[in-house]
Amino acid sequence: MLVTMATEAQSFLPYHEPNIVTILVQSSLLLILNVVNTIFDRLIFCGLLGQVFIGVAWGTPGGKWLGQDAEDVIVQLGYLGLILLVYEGGLDTNFHSLKANLFLSVTVALTGVGFPMALSFILRSMVEATPLQAFAAGAALCSTSLGTTFTILSTSRLSSTRLGTVLSSAAMMDDVIGLVMVQVISNLGESADSFRAVTVIRPLAASLGLAIAVPLVCWCVAKPLTIFLNGMRNSNPDGAWNKYCQRLGTSFTLHTLILIGYITGATYAGTSNLFAAYLAGASISWWDSEVPHVETNVPNTTAPGLVPKSPQDNSDLGVKLAESSAGQDKSGSSSEGEPTNDAAARNNQHVAASSTGIETYHKYYATAVQRILKPFFFASIGFAIPITDMFRGEVVWRGIVYTILMLFAKLVTGLWLIRLDITLPKTRLPKSVRALVTTPASCLSWMYGKSKKDNQNPTPGSDSHELQSQANSTSKGTQEQSPQLNSSSTPIQTTGTPPAPPKIKKPLSLYPAAMLGTAMTARGEIGFLIASLAETTGLFKSSSEPSSGSSEIYLVVTWAIVLCTIIGPLSVGTLVKRVRRLQNEKVGSSGTGDPLGIWGVN
Repeated sequence: MLVTMATEAQSFLPYHEPNIVTILVQSSLLLILNVVNTIFDRLIFCGLLGQVFIGVAWGTPGGKWLGQDAEDVIVQLGYLGLILLVYEGGLDTNFHSLKANLFLSVTVALTGVGFPMALSFILRSMVEATPLQAFAAGAALCSTSLGTTFTILSTSRLSSTRLGTVLSSAAMMDDVIGLVMVQVISNLGESADSFRAVTVIRPLAASLGLAIAVPLVCWCVAKPLTIFLNGMRNSNPDGAWNKYCQRLGTSFTLHTLILIGYITGATYAGTSNLFAAYLAGASISWWDSEVPHVETNVPNTTAPGLVPKSPQDNSDLGVKLAESSAGQDKSGSSSEGEPTNDAAARNNQHVAASSTGIETYHKYYATAVQRILKPFFFASIGFAIPITDMFRGEVVWRGIVYTILMLFAKLVTGLWLIRLDITLPKTRLPKSVRALVTTPASCLSWMYGKSKKDNQNPTPGSDSHELQSQANSTSKGTQEQSPQLNSSSTPIQTTGTPPAPPKIKKPLSLYPAAMLGTAMTARGEIGFLIASLAETTGLFKSSSEPSSGSSEIYLVVTWAIVLCTIIGPLSVGTLVKRVRRLQNEKVGSSGTGDPLGIWGVN
């Protein structure tokens, strides 16, 4: 009889009204996470830090106000928020900028992996770690927090800039390597003698195969299929198929299935589901911007299926929508030409429904991610900080020293963005050397039909002639008389418009390099994941340490992860605030340049 009752009790979950303490604790957690995020975002552009601290205070490391079951649910919901954050980062990918900066992104990513791995072997002398333990610590610190990176980019509105493209791509590559290390360390931690080649090869091969297969499928399957369907829609504009494709719910269903399919396939293949989420968003962004679409005449009342007229219009729409969701005014969305004028004309009647990935995301996912899932994710990071065990004397100073090394290991990635303006001193070469240089050049010019006289046309006075022509805005015919113009330059300059000042070298701006380096320092979720796996599988344990409690290596690594995750966003927020102020000052003055230079261009 008791067995039957127990079986019946397990067949359903009895509903119980939560008590008032549970209601107050959980509601206060959700409200304070959002309030603190808003305050920190306004002050230093990094509200995630406040959310991490709230997680420490409410969770197991602090007041233990949340039960274990509630923390487990928050961790799971927070991970859903992380997946959607990475997916949004893929949707924001600018493929024109990515192709132009692919080599730079790879270089930054390799630098951000190599330096932490190499410097982590100092733990062998600091805490008497084995090479395998030093390797695991380096694997935990070589990653870059994707959630932190994409949150910083969206908050500072740098996602679509060249700097944002390099940062997001390099962070993604770092995490792909870090997530491969997760499986490697998980396997290595089972036994010291369990190392096999397949332990390393399978996650790496699965990630590489996914990175190769997705572009091939997009190019060989998605693009031809889209062109074929476009032909069907053009042949019958009033047909059911065309109307179905114009619905926003169609794009939501399709994009969600793509995201779930990528994540499921990547997980069963043995690679990271976060990597798959990024590829899903990037695939949809590529389809929006690189594949031709049907032009639709949208009525003024409903506008059910606006499709951009060109890929560039499509990407502009996604960027504008992302900016408007971040809290910008609507005036900025009307400066891009005809598509924005049409959209502005329809704002008073009905918002046009578009099938772009970024608009679908902001319509269906963004609110839940911003207000619930993302705060839960950063709070769950706070749950994983063993703050009560970290304040032993030897652990503190070793953790601080290791943190300084790990900060330096990521800050060096910013050196790739420094463009030095070096002017070599002018030296006069001997006649013999000049003859060796000029003789082959003269022969080549003769072979291509250019006479020596043509090569000697530019005179030493040509530079001053160019400045003079800019000052007077004279015709092309008068510019050919350089001697006369040079001799009469003074009176003409006094009567005409003032001449252009000589070119002054712009001061070297270190803001892009500093922002990239500090943004790469945050380790966050991936670092905690790898360190926790190494600790729970016994990889960080040594024979001389007691079986209970946390190992010293784990505490030192946790110090580095925590401090890097705090210092990185705090530094980036301070730099972004400074850059925004300089950019606002630039609007009122005509002689200053953008502090980000070419790295702030979309």
